[in-house]
Amino acid sequence: MTDQGGPARSESTDSRWAGGVILLLSGPNLSLLGRRQPEIYGRETLADHEETARQAADRGGYRLEVLQSDHEGELVEAIHGARGRCAGVIINAGALSHSSWSLHDALAAFPGPSVELHLSNPAAREPFRHRSVLAPVVDGSVAGFGGLGYRLAVEAIIALVGTRGQMP
Repeated sequence: MTDQGGPARSESTDSRWAGGVILLLSGPNLSLLGRRQPEIYGRETLADHEETARQAADRGGYRLEVLQSDHEGELVEAIHGARGRCAGVIINAGALSHSSWSLHDALAAFPGPSVELHLSNPAAREPFRHRSVLAPVVDGSVAGFGGLGYRLAVEAIIALVGTRGQMP
């Protein structure tokens, strides 16, 4: 669903989710998944990965909200908007993982658990991808597992919320 020409945002309104909301953010170029470099990122689309994450959230009693944007500021605003509203944040920031200090600062200010997600293994790729500026402020990273990473990231958020007893 698109909000007045803005970034694609989708959320379920089913009231059966007692655990709260997990926000899944996808950064620049991820709307091209399935068509862009399938030898690296696979043939599944972003919608396929979102559905995998949604099913994992549903099994854990959570509702998944998703947002994809090619604009850094919209991702920052989404993280700010998650404060006090979302149990956790999962972010696949794509190349912004290596350069976005504004995402770093927004995630540092988010009080719940957060997980950085990558389909490929950045450490096994070009040298500029080896450093994540998000890594110091997220609880952990899931990388290199392809589409399986979406389920693993959701399960990590659920486990971290359970361990901390943290709800918005």
